[in-house]
Amino acid sequence: MKPLFTRGPSPESRIVVLGLVATALILINLYTDWLDPARERLSSLAAPFYWITDTPSRVGGWAGEQLRTREELLEENSRLQHQVMLLEQQAQLLAAVRAENTQLKELMNSAESVDQRVLVAQVIGVSPDPLEHVLIIDKGRSDGVQQGAAIMDASGLLGQVIEAGDFSSRVVLITDANHALPVQVLRNSVRAVAEGTGDLYRLKLRHLANTSDIREGDLLLSSGLGGRFPAGYPVGEVTSVSRDPGRAFADVEVQPRGRMNRSRFVLAVIDVEPPLEEGIESSADPAAQD
Repeated sequence: MKPLFTRGPSPESRIVVLGLVATALILINLYTDWLDPARERLSSLAAPFYWITDTPSRVGGWAGEQLRTREELLEENSRLQHQVMLLEQQAQLLAAVRAENTQLKELMNSAESVDQRVLVAQVIGVSPDPLEHVLIIDKGRSDGVQQGAAIMDASGLLGQVIEAGDFSSRVVLITDANHALPVQVLRNSVRAVAEGTGDLYRLKLRHLANTSDIREGDLLLSSGLGGRFPAGYPVGEVTSVSRDPGRAFADVEVQPRGRMNRSRFVLAVIDVEPPLEEGIESSADPAAQD
């Protein structure tokens, strides 16, 4: 009697056949591109299974976001606000450093054009008296700064040292109401005396005859007379000239070139002659104010 079911290959034979097939597929995949289309189709077919298997993780994350407490949200908001404040502070510090670097570069370029030896100083104080224009700088006699030394910034003259301490000095600005200095017009060398008005943005020329050749836009330089300020430093620019036929002198206003209330770093000229006992520029000399 014949059996109803014929006996198939043995398990050992099946393993050998499957091993040979797997080896053949591996070799074909390594050395040919025949299986690339099949692999792409299988990847497309497997994508939904990947999405399904990742569903529990995504559901857990969504549930965690939805179930966060109000306290956690407030805490995170506070932390982010603190981080924003810190970043804003750092940005402001970087802006300040950038501005200081720019000002120092301007000072260095200005120092190259000065014949005398100069020293970079920092403004560390301002006189609280509104009736005087006085600055405090962080350089004194130990650094070579003497009384009467000219102080300037990258734009022009600022003032002169009226009191030199060991490690700091007091500087009176040229806009102080008790200060005057001799100047000359760059265009034609007309000489005059520029005196402070108590206004940081305005000087005036005194005792200038109505017939003097001076006009708006003229640049005024220090003339060097009096022995305090070296000659040739920019002082200011003429902004208005008023001539009254009934008066002997013209009314001339000048805008200072120096940044009187904005310069943080200044240049001190430190190799000038000792200050004279009497000079038209000395703020302490009563004769300079007559």
